[in-house]
Formats: sequence, C-alpha cells, structure tokens
Amino acid sequence: MGRAQTVLDQLVEDADELGFGAHAVQVQVGDERVVHRWSDDVARDIQSVAKGMCVLAAGTASDAGLFDVDAPVAGYLPELATGAGTDTVTTRHLLGMTSGIEMPWSPTWTTDVPDVAAAFLARPAPGRAFHYSSASTYTAMRALAAAVGDVHDWLRPRLFEPLGIDAPDWDRCPLGFVEAAEGLHLRSEELARLGQLLRDRGAWEGRQLVSPRWVDAMHSDWTARDGAGPGYTRYALAGWGGPGRAWRLHGAHGQVLLLLDDAVVTVTADDHAGADPFLRRAVEALDR
Repeated sequence: MGRAQTVLDQLVEDADELGFGAHAVQVQVGDERVVHRWSDDVARDIQSVAKGMCVLAAGTASDAGLFDVDAPVAGYLPELATGAGTDTVTTRHLLGMTSGIEMPWSPTWTTDVPDVAAAFLARPAPGRAFHYSSASTYTAMRALAAAVGDVHDWLRPRLFEPLGIDAPDWDRCPLGFVEAAEGLHLRSEELARLGQLLRDRGAWEGRQLVSPRWVDAMHSDWTARDGAGPGYTRYALAGWGGPGRAWRLHGAHGQVLLLLDDAVVTVTADDHAGADPFLRRAVEALDR
C-alpha cells in the first residue's frame, strides 16, 4: 500500500469520526492518486478556491506581457471613479486583500449594487490594511478583462483545456462578468488537477502553463493577521497558511486544496464548520 492510500484510509476514518460532511477526498503523493467519494462527482461551486484561479489568470496575462499586476487598477478602469487613496490600488493589492478597501460580503453581493467594481473603487482606501472581500477579487478580474477580454475565454486555452477541464460554468454578475471570487463549478477530479498544477509550480505534463512565481506568490510574502483564528493568521495571493506546515486554497462549505511538500489533498464538502478540524487531521496524517 502506498503512502497516498495510507493517508486516504486515515482521512476516511477521520471524516466518519468527526461527522464531516464530505463529498470527496482525493490524496496525491508523488504520482500516486487515490480517491474516496461519498456522493457522485458532479460539478460544484468551488467557492473561494476560485480566487486562486484568478491569480493564475492574472499571472498568465502578466507572463504574456499583456497585464501588469503592480499597475494601478484605475488605469485599466478609467471610467470608474475612485475614492480617497484608491487611485494607487493595484491588482496585487486586490488579489492579496491588502487594498485597504472594506466591502462586506453578503449572499447577494453581486446584485446589491448596479456595478460591484464601481462601488468598491469608490470607497476610501485609508491604508494598505487587510480586508477579505469577494468584491476585491471581482474588481481585479474586471481590470484583467479590460486588458484581455472575457476572463473565462482567456483561461480556456491556457489552463482549462490543458488540464482537461471542458469549459466549466462560471457564474456571472448582471453585467456579464465572471463572479471571479466564487461561482466556478468543477468536479472534484478537475479540482484535483488544479491542485497538482499548484504543487508542481505551474507545470502540467511537461508544459509550463504559468510561471512558478505566481504559484509561489500564493504561499509567500504573507500578510499577518493579528487575532485571527488558527489557520487564518497568514494570507498571500489567494492562499492561506496552515494548518501546520501546509498551505491551502479554501472555499466556503469545505472546498479545499491542501498542499504539503509533494502531497495534495483535494476536498469537496458541504460542511463549513467541519472543514478546519478535518484539515488539521489531514496535516497530521501527512506528517506521520
């Protein structure tokens, strides 16, 4: 029995013991991949894991010389008015949640205002403080769309098709732009391919789809968050630090890519509160 199977067997036991409402858990260690499913592998919203796909979208455009993540977003969206201090906010700030602009999430955030990006940029940015906001990622992708066109169409030949993901659904706002921060629907097997791409620093089957620096930026140059709970004290570009030595992309209700050394654990679930204790068990299993 390989190490991936040993880890998976432990995680299935842990899920049952914790009562974790998982749909699927896939473990990859090296080239060994094993999976356990509690339900059919249908496309589901990967929630905030989509924020990581947005980093890769911006990264591929930067690699192509078409987009500058360190240029002010206002330059890409000149038709939108900016609030005090917002004119110097960059895409890197937006993807790292450090713009200083605060815009709380709501279940209807894409329809609460006529134009989310306009409402977001019109708010003040008093300093480069951390504020986690789906509107931040959405606005970053609005800037990218101004440079490369529709973000979904941009990603299709550059990431989706090479990874064997056939034109996935990505929910859109009333203006027709991808929701970006959420709403991307993938099967767990497809999500696991994204996890392998991240583990291998942007390489897939011998081809470099995105330069390693964009994957590295997901788990380096951390922004520290004082007073945050375990696993939420460090944030980079879409990536959270922890548990332990691991890092992860983490979406609501337990959609997770957990990376540690040469291992990736892919989780799809419908159990928001149960994800954190389960992920701690996953790191313990990988560290044995």
